[in-house]
Amino acid sequence: MFLKKVDGPRAVNLPDGSVMTRADLPPAATRRWVASRKAAVVRGVLYGLITQSEAMQKYCLSDEEFSGWVAAVADHGEEALKATAVKKYRQP
Repeated sequence: MFLKKVDGPRAVNLPDGSVMTRADLPPAATRRWVASRKAAVVRGVLYGLITQSEAMQKYCLSDEEFSGWVAAVADHGEEALKATAVKKYRQP
């Protein structure tokens, strides 16, 4: 079995006891960002699976866009990442 050499951990333990691996992250060519994919990237960065700069480069995200995802999750949970929740969670 061949394992590709990667910088950083291959898997991390999440607070709920589950394990997140690099295979759980969305593909680099993702164009349709649903809430679950956004949440997976945010969890991967917050728990040290990938770095923020690596995530931003891999998924072609701007700093503002990624910061918005993190802030939405921190303030209101993963439900705030849904496109239909913009009115409810993201307006001042």
